[in-house]
Amino acid sequence: MNDQKMVLYSYWRSSASYRVRIALALKGIDADIHPVHLVRNGGQQLQPDYLALNPQGLVPCLVHGKIVLTQSLAIIEYLDECFRDPPLLPGTPAERARVRMLAQTIACDIHPLNNLRVLKFLEHQAGLAPEPRTDWYRYWTETGLQAVERQLKAVPGEPDFCFGPEPGLADCLLLPQVYNARRFDCSLDGCDRIISICDRLAADDRIRGARPENQPDAE
Repeated sequence: MNDQKMVLYSYWRSSASYRVRIALALKGIDADIHPVHLVRNGGQQLQPDYLALNPQGLVPCLVHGKIVLTQSLAIIEYLDECFRDPPLLPGTPAERARVRMLAQTIACDIHPLNNLRVLKFLEHQAGLAPEPRTDWYRYWTETGLQAVERQLKAVPGEPDFCFGPEPGLADCLLLPQVYNARRFDCSLDGCDRIISICDRLAADDRIRGARPENQPDAE
C-alpha cells in the first residue's frame, strides 16, 4: 500500500493544505499535487467531481490508492502511522496529548474563525465592510496565537521546535497559521517563541517545496 502514489488535492494559500504538504515533505513522500482553486469559477471545490471526493467541498483531500481522506489532522496522523520515520508524534500518551492539544488550538479554535468561507460569509451574508472584517480576522488570530505562545513557553527546555529538536505535528500547523497571520498584518508582539520556531521551519530545506509560493497554482 505504501508504494502507491499519493494525490493531494490542495490550494496554494490554504493553510490546511499547507499543513499536509509540510508533513509529506518531512516524511519524504513524493505526492502529486492536484490544485483546486477556491475562488476561480465560483470555487472548483464545489464542482461535482470534487464533491464526490470530499462532500464538504474543502481542501485538502488525500487519495492513497482506494483510500480517500479529508481533514488535515486526520491526514497527517494517517501519514505518521503509515510512514513511521521520522515520527511526527512523540512516544508516550501524555506527550502525544500535549502535541495534539496545541495542534487543535490552531486547527479547532483559530483557523475555523478566519478561513475563506467564514470571511466570505462575513462579507456577503453579514454585510461587513473590509475594515471590520479584517478586524475580526486579526482579533481571533492574535488572541489564538497568544494562547499558543503561552503553551509553547510552558514546554521545558525551549526546544528548537514546538516539542523537540525536530519538527512534528504541531509544527506542521504552526507555520501555516503564522504565514496567514503575516498576510493579514496581524501583530505578533510577544510571540517570541512562535517567531523563533517559524524562522527555523522556514529555513528547513526539507519543507521549502511546501511553501505556498512554490506550489504549481501559486498566483
